[in-house]
Formats: sequence, C-alpha cells, structure tokens
Amino acid sequence: MGFWETLRKDIKKGIDEGLEAFKEGTEVLKHKAGSVTEDIKNKVKAFELRQKIQVQLTELGGRVYEISSDKRKNPMRDEKVEKIVERIKKVQQQIDKLEKNETGKAAKKTGTSGRSRKKKTATRAAGETAGKAPKRSKE
Repeated sequence: MGFWETLRKDIKKGIDEGLEAFKEGTEVLKHKAGSVTEDIKNKVKAFELRQKIQVQLTELGGRVYEISSDKRKNPMRDEKVEKIVERIKKVQQQIDKLEKNETGKAAKKTGTSGRSRKKKTATRAAGETAGKAPKRSKE
C-alpha cells in the first residue's frame, strides 16, 4: 500500500468514526429534549391546577360570606361549601401527584434525593459541635 492509500483509509476511518459519534450525540440530545419538554408540560399543568384552586377558593370565600349573614348556619355544613372543598382537595391531589413525579425524576437524574443531603449536612453539623463547649463572653 502506498502513502496515499493509507492516508485515504485513515481519513475514511476518521470520518466514519466522527459520523457514528455524531449520530450517538443526536440520539442523546433527542432524549434530553424529550425529557425537558415533559418537565415543562408538568410544570405548566401544575400551574394551571393552582389557578383552578384560586378560582375555587374565591368561590368558597363568596359562599362563606353569603352564609355568614345568617348567624344560625355553620358554613362548613353547607352543601355547596362541602362540594367546593372536595373539588379543591381533588385538584390539590393532582398537583401533589405531578410534583411527586417531578421530584422522583430529579432524584433519578442526580442519583440522590434531597433528603439524604440534608441528613449528611445535619450529621456533619452535629459532629462539628460535639465535644466543644459553648463560648462564653467575658464581662
């Protein structure tokens, strides 16, 4: 094989390897873009659900105000108030579910949960203060 043949094969091999790496990179990028899109969708959904709760709380406040004019009625025993409270609870459960999924995904990405970091920090802080007497001011 001559110099040009070897050079041509090396260049072809380099190009093929580069294309393969590029293909792998685009696959990773597509996957990341999909997960970011899903995260954004979940955040928008949670925001919309919080807006629904605001509307329900406004309705609840109006209803309680109406009932408050009659001193003999307990607002919490009113049928409409109970229905509004139930709707608020259902929406809150949906928000909790979305946030739980979001937190679970974040823990998977980092490999740890926020709780374990807090525990380590608290343990470290306890260890630093253990055995040391508190400083007293000299007066």
